Amino acid sequence: MGPSTAFLWAAAVLVVLQMCNSSHDSIVDRSSRNLSSVPTDLPLDAEYIDLSCNHIHQLHKGDFKNTTLLRFLNMSWNGLELIDTETFHDTPLLENLDLSHNVLRNLSDQHYLSFTGNLRVLNMAWNKFENMTLGREFSFLRKLESLTLGAKVISLGDFKNIANVTLYCLTLSLEEELDYEANSLMDVSAEKIQLDLNGREIPQNELFADVLSFFVEVEVRNISGGYQHVKMQLSKRAIISTRSLSVNNIVIDWNDLTQIVNATLYTSIAHLSASDVAINNPPFFDTPLTETSSMQSFTVSRAVVTSFFFSQEALYNFFINLPVEHCAIVETSLIHMTCPKKQSPILELDFSFCALSDSIFSRFEGQETVECKTLGNVQNLFLVGNNLKNLQVVSKRLQYMKSLQHLDLSINSFVYDGSLECLWPPSITVMNLSSGGLTDNVFKCLPIGVETLDLQNNQISVIPQFILKLQNLSSLNLNANRLRDLPICDDFPKMTELLLKSNSLHAPSLIKLKSCPNLKILDASDNPFTCTCPLRHFIRLGIQTEYESGHSGLELLNWPESYHCIYPEAVRNSTLESFQIPEISCSASLLAATILVPSVVLIVTIFFLCQRLDVPWYVGMIWQWTRAKHRARMRQLRPEDMVGIEFHAFVSYSQHDSDWMKNFLLLNLEGPAGGLRICHHEKDFVPGKTIMENIITCVEKSRRSVFVLSAHFVKSEWCHYELYFASHQRLSQGSDSIVLVLLEPLPQYLIPSKYYQLKSMMNRHTYLEWPQDKAKHRLFWANLRAALQTDLPSKLVSETEE
Repeated sequence: MGPSTAFLWAAAVLVVLQMCNSSHDSIVDRSSRNLSSVPTDLPLDAEYIDLSCNHIHQLHKGDFKNTTLLRFLNMSWNGLELIDTETFHDTPLLENLDLSHNVLRNLSDQHYLSFTGNLRVLNMAWNKFENMTLGREFSFLRKLESLTLGAKVISLGDFKNIANVTLYCLTLSLEEELDYEANSLMDVSAEKIQLDLNGREIPQNELFADVLSFFVEVEVRNISGGYQHVKMQLSKRAIISTRSLSVNNIVIDWNDLTQIVNATLYTSIAHLSASDVAINNPPFFDTPLTETSSMQSFTVSRAVVTSFFFSQEALYNFFINLPVEHCAIVETSLIHMTCPKKQSPILELDFSFCALSDSIFSRFEGQETVECKTLGNVQNLFLVGNNLKNLQVVSKRLQYMKSLQHLDLSINSFVYDGSLECLWPPSITVMNLSSGGLTDNVFKCLPIGVETLDLQNNQISVIPQFILKLQNLSSLNLNANRLRDLPICDDFPKMTELLLKSNSLHAPSLIKLKSCPNLKILDASDNPFTCTCPLRHFIRLGIQTEYESGHSGLELLNWPESYHCIYPEAVRNSTLESFQIPEISCSASLLAATILVPSVVLIVTIFFLCQRLDVPWYVGMIWQWTRAKHRARMRQLRPEDMVGIEFHAFVSYSQHDSDWMKNFLLLNLEGPAGGLRICHHEKDFVPGKTIMENIITCVEKSRRSVFVLSAHFVKSEWCHYELYFASHQRLSQGSDSIVLVLLEPLPQYLIPSKYYQLKSMMNRHTYLEWPQDKAKHRLFWANLRAALQTDLPSKLVSETEE
């Protein structure tokens, strides 16, 4: 599709976007389908229909009868020859019609336009029109804003039928050699005209002169030559109607370019721009330049130099010395820019998306670097997307721009370690350092008078303390950095706007906000919030700003839709507003009152009872006794387990007293000397059974239990168990079956409190004391044998004798 349709498609973008918001069926693309007629199955709600690049040679009445909502129709590249008068009778909402690149032949015979009174954009370029004579039907297009046409001959009066139609832009596509009659454009009422030369030279006729005379904005594109005619027309007149002249997609020699610029500087044209420029034969020496002009702005974008051999300084000098207020060279491979030779009138410089280095505006004289002092009037400077590296060096380059107020250094790759002082002009109030790879040290290299500071998309993790106070800073943009908490505003007392979107805030501390008394706007959206107790105050702040807007004095931007939890997993992606944290789970005092205090009281009580009453020991003894008695009862159900008393006595003693047990007690009670059956653990405990079971069994099979008391005895846990079970046996049998033998003196205070039964027995019963005097041993054994002597069952006695 030809370049003449570019404006048409640009204007159609808004229509397309509106349709995208309505429904999918409203957009119908049937381009390049080899169609020979308009499809009959177009959706009823179609608003955008693309039938380009087909073979539809004719449009008839009823082709669009079902698409009454149609707003955009593209019929280009179809070989279209005929359009019936009532073709668009059923499409009253049609706003954009593209009929370019067809074979329509007569502009005065387009009767179908009578039914397109709502048209805003019409493209009829690249057809077979001989003459530009517009028919009466064009007069009905009162809402038309953009009209694109092309013909071989343009004569006086051709545009009279649109004299009452106020266009925004008329585009003339010069498709072949043009025969133009002077003043033919005088009937056109349009703010802007576009001349698309389609790669041809500017015609040597009155067309360009009329363009400069009748239109405020002029754009000429796709030019390959004929610049002498342009210079001649510009040089003829100082006062012309055109205020803005732009040339796009051109190939031009340096001499032609500079002559046109100089000629334009003498005219009343206020804005001169060029884009997609290829410059041939660049200069080797400085080019003369008009020193004064009423021109306001000069803009070049996407310019290239086709030669490698030229003086870069001469080329740069021409542009930097232009007598204009606004100078912009963007998207061009500039690696340096010189300093004006004298004080420049330029108020705004824009060198965005070039390749400028840290040497910008400076020059070398011997071994020294001379800074630029002739840009003192510059108020706005844009150096976006260049190769600037050293922030401190750049501040030196700009230090003499005493009028500089707005500085944009975004999208560079800066490095600053904080070791050297920066020399920014104190007049800077707005500064943009976004996307510069800067770290925390940047706060040591800022203009002291800055009011609006953009540091988004850097590597800032914290605002360091002891930095130079920015007394006038009111707006700070720290979006897309690495901050983990809200900054303290002690160094920014006037700050009213703080933007912290897309950082690493997990639980912002509102305490730090108290240092920002003038803060009115806060944006903390799209941060990885951890929905735990520390976040509850921030959530409360968000809810307050939502329901008390205008009263709390703080606006939390994008609340609540852009504030989500990322942790814990159970609430991931839920909004902070919907997340609730119970106060009791976050308050230490409440938790202590409701959980810790009762728990401590309970623990202390249990500990006291256990120490006082020996509860665990008694519970364990009762449990073991109950289990043993239960097992004993289960065994009694079997006849072979019905066994009576087998021993005269069960002896309980400490292992430390085993020598006395073997050498004295057993020798005097068992065998011929005593004739008694004694049960003790070393001989009669059954392997495989638990100690508890063996103790209980021995106690039950013995007539009495003898306890050999000593200091070791009261320290033995197993002796304690044996005493406990024997005392229970005594109580169950109702007889005195316990005999106490005191092996050594045992004061009451040495007996642990858990042996309270032993203390009671020693207080109520007579016990035998082992005498140290050997002469009294015989009497001791006699008394002990008498205490233990009894008749065992006859069966057991006979078995013993055998």
